[in-house]
Amino acid sequence: MQRNSSWRSRRSALIAAIYLVTLLIIGTIGFSLLSGSSLLDALYMTVTTITTVGYGEIVPLNAAGRVFAMFIILGGVGLVYYSLTALGAFLVLGDWQNELRYRRRKRMIDHLKGHTIVCGYGRVGRHVVHELMREKIPYVIIEMDADKAARLESQGHLVVSGNAADERRLKEAGIAHASHLIACASSGAENVFITLTAKGMRPDLHIVARANYEESIPKLMRAGADRVIEPYTISGRRMVSVITRPDVADFLDEVMHSEDLELWLEQIVVGEGSPLIGRPMSQSELSDAYGIVLLAYTDPATGKRMRPQSHTTFARGMRLIVIGTEEKLSAFSALARNHAHLRRRPRA
Repeated sequence: MQRNSSWRSRRSALIAAIYLVTLLIIGTIGFSLLSGSSLLDALYMTVTTITTVGYGEIVPLNAAGRVFAMFIILGGVGLVYYSLTALGAFLVLGDWQNELRYRRRKRMIDHLKGHTIVCGYGRVGRHVVHELMREKIPYVIIEMDADKAARLESQGHLVVSGNAADERRLKEAGIAHASHLIACASSGAENVFITLTAKGMRPDLHIVARANYEESIPKLMRAGADRVIEPYTISGRRMVSVITRPDVADFLDEVMHSEDLELWLEQIVVGEGSPLIGRPMSQSELSDAYGIVLLAYTDPATGKRMRPQSHTTFARGMRLIVIGTEEKLSAFSALARNHAHLRRRPRA
């Protein structure tokens, strides 16, 4: 990709620099030995010979010295030609623009905190990125196809070109500061390798992986995925729900996806020091005092999703699934988390 051409340009510059230093060393030693002059005079003679400025012989040269000088001149001409060719390629082929784009992208990724890494921009990855954009969640795409990666980059996405199972690409995508990784490559085996590599680099990273078949789910879980999504199973359930419970399916779809609907479905975590801790889950109190409805909660001890009971009390770490207006949810979220932060609801 573009990054490869930038590397080739830097490599050409490095070769030219090594060539120049080598020529200077050989010329200095050669002129010093052949003429008996000091190293400084020999270096000066070498520089004037390479640059062909025409100052004449700075040190006395015999026949052998003049032959040596001719080789130094030819070497200098070759160096100039090579350097000009490399510079021309750098300018004409746009490598300098690629280099600037790379540095700009690297700087932007280095400043990201808590972003999501999307591995694979196929049919699933495209929709993942679309939803992340709607939720205003920062993301970085890792795409194997160099042409597709270049096209995405030209559209303004932060993209790393290469294999997402490669540690170097994950580092380039800012895995050290990411909060989530979505492995949605088209190949199930590829998603397993991506998950293994990412989990090895960041054991605390939350990973959601795509499975093409139900048989792949246990493998992805063993590889370290926190959640595994099988798109075909979800699609089948959704289609049947539309047939058997169309109103429920439409309502949930509107709550999760509509920007205009008053009601929001939100997940809120009870934070440490929240005033809710120890208080009962009374639906009437929640409705009267906060204007929200508690649908379910996840027990932090067992990880099980439970139906709220009036005798159950709130505890730190509980994940609450609530429904209400944006204003009411914002106020309840501040109370539950003990600060005024409301994360946008995740869309299905």
